[in-house]
Amino acid sequence: MQLGMIGLGRMGANMVRRLMRGGHECVVFDLSSDNVKQLAGEGATGSNSLEDFIAKLNTPRAVWIMVPAGDATEETVNDLAAHLDNGDIIIDGGNSYFKDDARRSRSLKDKGINYVDVGTSGGVWGLERGYCMMIGGPKDTIVHLDPIFKTLAPGRGDITRTPGREALSGTAEDGYIYCGPSGAGHFVKMVHNGIEYGLMQAYAEGFDIFRNANSKELPEEIRYDLNIADIAEVWRRGSVVSSWLLDLTAMALTEDPELASYSGFVQDSGEGRWTIQAAIEEAVPAEVLSAALYTRFRSRQEHTFAEKILSAMRKKFGGHLEPKSGA
Repeated sequence: MQLGMIGLGRMGANMVRRLMRGGHECVVFDLSSDNVKQLAGEGATGSNSLEDFIAKLNTPRAVWIMVPAGDATEETVNDLAAHLDNGDIIIDGGNSYFKDDARRSRSLKDKGINYVDVGTSGGVWGLERGYCMMIGGPKDTIVHLDPIFKTLAPGRGDITRTPGREALSGTAEDGYIYCGPSGAGHFVKMVHNGIEYGLMQAYAEGFDIFRNANSKELPEEIRYDLNIADIAEVWRRGSVVSSWLLDLTAMALTEDPELASYSGFVQDSGEGRWTIQAAIEEAVPAEVLSAALYTRFRSRQEHTFAEKILSAMRKKFGGHLEPKSGA
């Protein structure tokens, strides 16, 4: 199947590579001509302008956008809408706000353009591991795009089946699901990222307690000089708190036990805030997720070892770098 990809950053480029490995044809465009040249050299069809990009796509055209949420996505959708035709498809695979998806879908529907929102998780590891996808939009359009989703998804792999799943149908075990109408995919991904904040914060605080177990403020007989990297490693093996986030934490601590290369300045990418906003609108208590978000705000004023743990996890799963000093 042919797919156009706009945005060849960390995730966009690797998604193109995974699709080409799966036998799909990819037409690519990016503001950076070097990024386009790199993917063209690997087998993609490059383009030097949006018009050139669209001209190289077969109808009905399917265009996947992987650009930053907000103004960049809005402008890209509007530019595409001015050039696409009835029956064409725009897929937003970034981290857009779900209410923006619903609005864009209504607007594009008047032009006959189908809009699909795909909450995409996998970060810089997606090329090899695959991408977990939460999808919203017109059901028939999702069915049409299924070969793309199936190739990008992790597949069943060697994960043990959930008891009772053998009697159920669907694609959840393959790593992607249809969540509902426009906005539903990004809504599910938004809450996913809100939960991620809470999980990361729990690990961060726990390892900070370990690091301070040797504090001079404690009685000498209950001071413990703990090997934090070893604790992370042993928890990966049979513990009920094992997870991919813990895997990445263990990796970071093995490379740099003191996390000296991290300042502890922790950004938030927006989904955490939106999750809390949704909880407020639904009158759902979300104490842990709220506290995790506010801790990220505090990290920009003072830094603890817990914040270094958070920053290390963000770098490992998403390639997120800390702002330079003074930023």
